[in-house]
Amino acid sequence: MHVSVVIPTRNGMPGFERVLQSVLSQKTPWPFDVVVIDSGSNDGTVEFARAQDNVTTISIAPEAFGHGRTRNQAIETARGEFVALLTQDAEPCDERWLTGLVEVLGRDEKVAGVFGRHVAHAHADPFTRRDLEQHFQHFQTRPHVVDRYLDGAHFDESERARRQFLYFYSNNNSCLRRSVWQKIPFPDVAFSEDQAWAKAIIEAGFAKAYAPEAAVYHSHAYGVWQRFQRSFDEAMGFKKLFGVPLRTGLGRTLLAAYRRSRSDLAWASTAQPPISRPARAQRVLQNFALSLGHVAGSNYAKWPQWLRSRLSYDHRFSRKGAGT
Repeated sequence: MHVSVVIPTRNGMPGFERVLQSVLSQKTPWPFDVVVIDSGSNDGTVEFARAQDNVTTISIAPEAFGHGRTRNQAIETARGEFVALLTQDAEPCDERWLTGLVEVLGRDEKVAGVFGRHVAHAHADPFTRRDLEQHFQHFQTRPHVVDRYLDGAHFDESERARRQFLYFYSNNNSCLRRSVWQKIPFPDVAFSEDQAWAKAIIEAGFAKAYAPEAAVYHSHAYGVWQRFQRSFDEAMGFKKLFGVPLRTGLGRTLLAAYRRSRSDLAWASTAQPPISRPARAQRVLQNFALSLGHVAGSNYAKWPQWLRSRLSYDHRFSRKGAGT
């Protein structure tokens, strides 16, 4: 068996250096190679990658980048029976990361892809750290292998929540089976190529799996406007992919943001070490930005294209090259 690791990059230094060194340090019982596909870096990313053994580096023009299209191009070059995917800012937590993904994927031939856990960076704020822990704990308490026959009795939430669970997949930390990818490659979409792929493989009768032991350090410190933009993209992608809005009705959305903020502030009041007042205020603003972004993104079809582009966070990377 041979395994490959694919990493799209654009101006990933200095963090990408740690990511690639961590990947190359993986302890595995089988050989693996790395494919870096770069879309116009000028900060030493390409030069660093080319200086490493066992790394193939592909350079493409920034305007040629596409989240699905570029990953497909790299996978086509890769030699592995299984292909793991990272982003340039997702650093494996230990030397068993790759083995953890492949072992889960190799247990059942109906499993087309597996995703792993994200852990907040050491410098992440307490809210971000808690959010990531809660998000992946949600998958820990549910079936680790799911397909289209998932029993609805496992869910007390809405159909929207069920779809979010069923189709969640993250190419920040994932691994796929090449034989399935050859039949169902990543779609050429502006964003959410990973969740669109998960939807396609599940509808084709395959399954996805969760590998909690295969963790990467990956988190972001978003400002209020960036939080709105990311939420806009999330809701727009969800509506396009699944035809279901993440939020309906401005009044109910603002009430949800208020309730979330009240809960967050109650948690922050007992957190150790103490969370500063500016950090708490920032969290409240981010909660309202998140909710308003979901409303705007769920209604994306009402906005002209130029406005959608300005509201979108991922649109910048679609124009400039690989994002995170």
